[in-house]
Amino acid sequence: MDTNDNEKKGSEKKQIPLRLSAGLYKDLAAWAEDDFRSVNGQIEYLLTECVRRRKKGARDLAEQAPEEPFKADNTEFSTISC
Repeated sequence: MDTNDNEKKGSEKKQIPLRLSAGLYKDLAAWAEDDFRSVNGQIEYLLTECVRRRKKGARDLAEQAPEEPFKADNTEFSTISC
């Protein structure tokens, strides 16, 4: 399969540099392990879910009260929403 085939199917993945704090990376790695994913796979999953929820209109930021900022050492990931 050549590059043109990948582009036609929309399966081409872009590579981007990403800088994370050591604490955030550690937390993401633990979360990824719990979900049986690689760290890269976990980040992609989380971003995909956030975009999906935004497109569905599941959350209107203008109508909600501000949330506490996410802390990199917080292991209560289930409270994070997109």
